[in-house]
Amino acid sequence: MNQTFNLIEEITRNDGTVYYELGNVTENSRAEYAANHGLIKEVRILKMNVPRSSYLLNVEEYLNKTYEQLPIETDHFEEWVKPEEIQKAMQQVLLDNKLG
Repeated sequence: MNQTFNLIEEITRNDGTVYYELGNVTENSRAEYAANHGLIKEVRILKMNVPRSSYLLNVEEYLNKTYEQLPIETDHFEEWVKPEEIQKAMQQVLLDNKLG
């Protein structure tokens, strides 16, 4: 996949737990489709136009190298698992955007 991420989303799993993920219009559409079809409970955009910090770029590079871009209409919702180093960069993105 080769996407640019400029949103931060709050994703609520079906069990009610919440996590934060980078997104863009395409990924948000995929999450909305998943929510409408019961694959996740809810998705909300928390921040748009996220600054392109080095932390964001590190997470973006990892996601682009690791995961395939799925079609919007799919039969499952893939939660992107990140190794500790990338999870720390994601946490810094959240802190930088006053969400962590």
